[in-house]
Amino acid sequence: MEVNRTIMVCQNPHSYGHKDVWHLGNPLDSPTSLLFVQVSLITMLSQVIEVCLKPLGQSSLVSQILGGVIFGPSVLGQKKSLANALFPMKGAMVLETLASFGLMFFFFIVTVKMDIATMLRTEKQAIAIGLSTFFITLAIPGGLSFLLKNYVSMDKSLSEALPVIAMSQAMTVFIVVSVLLTELKILNTDIGRLAMSSAMSADIVGFSLTVLMFAIMQNKGGTIVSFLWIILSIAALVVLIIYVMRPAVIWMLRRSEGKPVDELYVVCIFIFVLIAGFLSELIGQHFVMGPILFGLAIPEGPPMGTTLITKMETICLGFFYPIYLAVSGLKTNVFKISFRSFWIVGVVVFVASIAKIVAVMLPGKLLTEQEFSLMVVFILIVNAIISPLLKMLYNPSEQYHALGRCTIQHTRRDSELRVMICIHNNENIPTLMNILEASYASGESMVGVIALILIELLGRSRPLLVAHQEHETLRSEPCSSTQIDNALKQYTQQNEGYATVESFSSISNLDTMHDDVCRIALDKRAHILIVPFHKRYEIDGTVEVINRAMQIMNNRVLEKAPCSVGILIDRGILCGSSSLLVSRTTYHVAVFFIGGADDAEALAYSSRMARHEIVHVTLVRFLLFGEENSKERKRDSDLVDEYRYYNAGNRHFEVMDEVVKDGIEMSSCIRRIIDYFDLVMVGREHPESVLLQGHDQWSECPELGTIGDMLASQDFVTKASLLVVQQQRVRGRVIKNTNVNPMPPQKDQMMMVPDVVLPHDELNRASCSISVVDR
Repeated sequence: MEVNRTIMVCQNPHSYGHKDVWHLGNPLDSPTSLLFVQVSLITMLSQVIEVCLKPLGQSSLVSQILGGVIFGPSVLGQKKSLANALFPMKGAMVLETLASFGLMFFFFIVTVKMDIATMLRTEKQAIAIGLSTFFITLAIPGGLSFLLKNYVSMDKSLSEALPVIAMSQAMTVFIVVSVLLTELKILNTDIGRLAMSSAMSADIVGFSLTVLMFAIMQNKGGTIVSFLWIILSIAALVVLIIYVMRPAVIWMLRRSEGKPVDELYVVCIFIFVLIAGFLSELIGQHFVMGPILFGLAIPEGPPMGTTLITKMETICLGFFYPIYLAVSGLKTNVFKISFRSFWIVGVVVFVASIAKIVAVMLPGKLLTEQEFSLMVVFILIVNAIISPLLKMLYNPSEQYHALGRCTIQHTRRDSELRVMICIHNNENIPTLMNILEASYASGESMVGVIALILIELLGRSRPLLVAHQEHETLRSEPCSSTQIDNALKQYTQQNEGYATVESFSSISNLDTMHDDVCRIALDKRAHILIVPFHKRYEIDGTVEVINRAMQIMNNRVLEKAPCSVGILIDRGILCGSSSLLVSRTTYHVAVFFIGGADDAEALAYSSRMARHEIVHVTLVRFLLFGEENSKERKRDSDLVDEYRYYNAGNRHFEVMDEVVKDGIEMSSCIRRIIDYFDLVMVGREHPESVLLQGHDQWSECPELGTIGDMLASQDFVTKASLLVVQQQRVRGRVIKNTNVNPMPPQKDQMMMVPDVVLPHDELNRASCSISVVDR
């Protein structure tokens, strides 16, 4: 026989005060102090658990729930003295109120980032998958629960709650899916985007049915008339949000056009959230219903959506939501679970998991303590299994491994050169356009440009990869940046018939944006992709870090790219370099050649540039004194002779051999000649050499390599822009250099390429004469 017990806690409202240890008081008697201690302990323990479980592939969701479970009656709460001191009954209401308050704003922020109109218009496949998954998962576990309820003996509370548990498996909180996909680094993949869109479409249906279910439960034992009044009250709240609150927000946006959103408007929106939550409770719905509807009514993206996300995302996602999960774990008591109840619920969840990966519980007031604990336990089990399993079965980087060579060096000279440029801000456009123009689009060798605009994901919930021309699989829409669009159009018009341009935009988190970069590079079979450096060089000589996450993205691109990669250190603002598309002035390019595959790729690119009538290329080859007969010197000499042959008779390509004894002499030589060039190209990695000793002992930016890091340093004063080149890696390995043309060069033709070999003591008098001859 079940006995319902109600625990009544009596408190003296006048007993709260500022008690401290100096007056023989217990600070934990104060609800404020108690709340501070509870939140601090839960947060710290959750972080420790996350650090311990992360190597095992577990998501943060597991650690946050476990943080509450450990302090709950399942573990430490078994010791009554500890439970009464840290988590007494009198403090439960304050902690749960904070968690509920945070959950309300959490769901509001999450729905602000949702773009339902775009999803319904473009994601037909995702909608079909989301709806079919929802209804199949609703039907199968639901039917199974009724079978178990009728044919398997169980206690009354579980019998009443089992259909609710089964139906909850059909629902998905897409933010949980987003967190999981982000931690698995697959949010920007095709599978990740499809999963996010499917979860969002399933959430819309699930939310609607949940509202209806609350209305039915509220009217339990009532008449049809009372049920209609409940439905009308819900409709009235929807009308209030759509026709009063939303127009007010749009009016605020119009008043803020072209300016940052006023703080007063942000405060007004927060008040609207509280009003929407209050009205939801007033009409008998869950308090998050109103904030969810209001969040959907706010236009996503900048300026309003971005402003709200910037101000609230960190505290909501990093603080409020983990507290709510921890409080859920805090109320979990595994000792209340009977073995029979465990296997019954386990069967239902297991069957539901076949159709739905991530399950989410309904509000706890619908379940008793045993059923609530069972739900939390199985959510932990499912998530603990899913994360490592996905990491083991799916590696997104595998799809970026090209089957063949996608490099400039191994591409025929008369074939199309496909250059992909990544644009993060408009300041890089002039230098990038100069590099594209210098790449020499002509009838004998066309140039295909693939432009990818990198936009950090702000004010939106899911990443987007958008094409700015007709595309078979991607969503198509016009380019949002007028300056970038005009620059690409000008380049196309200047090289009409010889160059093609395709442009895309990646709206994503920077820590997963490399997936979009590598995907486009693979789809378009780019030979080289050029990414921006994460620092900006100001006209006063200072260097500013734009975004440290950009550096992480560049490292991942270098590791996974299906083609060669160039990192552009743009110093164009320092010298005010003019556009080659307009001025047609001579563009001086230098290649600092030490040896290795990356230097060979830089040399191959510069050799193509040298065919342009206004581009002048100087190959500066650093030779170590005393190594004349080494195998490496002979191999590099054969490669250089090959390009001499190709450029025989071309006065825009010349070679300068510099004999140096060590890295210090090489650095001094570079400092004397570098400012005679507009663009310097250098390989990222080099074979071990005495020339690198001393420079390789410290590295601020390892993605640039030893020489690139030295040239990009703030201490290295120059106005020349720098392109650090890495030749394509095949599964992390350097491709062995081979000649691009087996035809042996003829000596008399090679001698037509200017060549100067100078001992180092004559460098001061003559080393710069060749590089400045056209100036």
